[in-house]
Amino acid sequence: MYSIELQKSADTLIRDIFGVKKGESVVITADTLSSMPVVEAVAASAYAAGGIPMVCIMPTPEGFGEAADPELPVEPLSGALVNADVWIEFNYTGLLYSTPFIRAEAQNKKIRYMDLQGYDEELMIRTVGKLDIVPLKAFMKRVSEMTRNSKGMRVTTPAGTDVSFLIEPKHLVSCDCGEANVPGIHMMIGQINVVPRFGSINGIIVFDGTLTPPYGRQVTEPVVLTIENSVITKIDGGRDAAGLEKWLRSFDDEGMFKLAHIAYGFNPGAKLTGNIVEDERVWGSTEWGIGYVSPYDAPPAGQEAKSHCDGICLNSSVWLDGKQIMDKGVVIDDELNKLYVNK
Repeated sequence: MYSIELQKSADTLIRDIFGVKKGESVVITADTLSSMPVVEAVAASAYAAGGIPMVCIMPTPEGFGEAADPELPVEPLSGALVNADVWIEFNYTGLLYSTPFIRAEAQNKKIRYMDLQGYDEELMIRTVGKLDIVPLKAFMKRVSEMTRNSKGMRVTTPAGTDVSFLIEPKHLVSCDCGEANVPGIHMMIGQINVVPRFGSINGIIVFDGTLTPPYGRQVTEPVVLTIENSVITKIDGGRDAAGLEKWLRSFDDEGMFKLAHIAYGFNPGAKLTGNIVEDERVWGSTEWGIGYVSPYDAPPAGQEAKSHCDGICLNSSVWLDGKQIMDKGVVIDDELNKLYVNK
């Protein structure tokens, strides 16, 4: 099923996005819930491009981040990753922020990593193979530049989000626009990630999309977070809100109540499905991360926390230094619309 379309998508990933060259090592990680047709197609593309693929399959852990460590082959997996040229992660339960990830990030300065957590055939085709990458890349780079050059940002949504914060020049504004041919931590095309100045986030954040973990699905009722100086001081809503608070408190770690990052969603093929890698790229959404921030994203030390979760705010309006560029999920800036219009 989808074999021809899937192979085209895998070729786009390996050749156009990663730019794999002859002799490069390409480590592909997966677990027992991963889509093996996707893994095999990407490995074949890597080999055809002259790379040397290695597929690592492991049991599916229950935890995320460092919470997954007890169920991972930490030492052998770390050994592979700290020496790889390319690491593509297809694990169903992500290795992002686990100890092997942290070691690879710290020790391997050449690695090109991408998180494609839970990717199946249809998702690969829709969010990779069918994209018109060139104009989308130009659009996203300009949004990134505008954001990076701003002092402050405000975001609202029809569900009740109204939050403001300062842009920290020393923190990364990463543009995942399909340029994983250079060393670094890359995510699937269609996201711009911003780590605000620590302590500067204030207001209300309302998750009306998905929340992962602890759920990996759309919330049944909006989850309302009160934020003071980048710390969650109150969580309101129904059963899902109570479950989130219980999950955060279970770590007995004050870092798990700190806001981590915000991201724009700009992949025209993305849909709200419960897979956070896709959900945080839904066009016009913003995504908020809670907990751990890596030193790569916020040098020199990042933000310590035992785990990390992400929630989606749909139909976002965005202001940069008081100038509105998006209204309820629609780009309204004339310059940006000349570069790319999501039809």
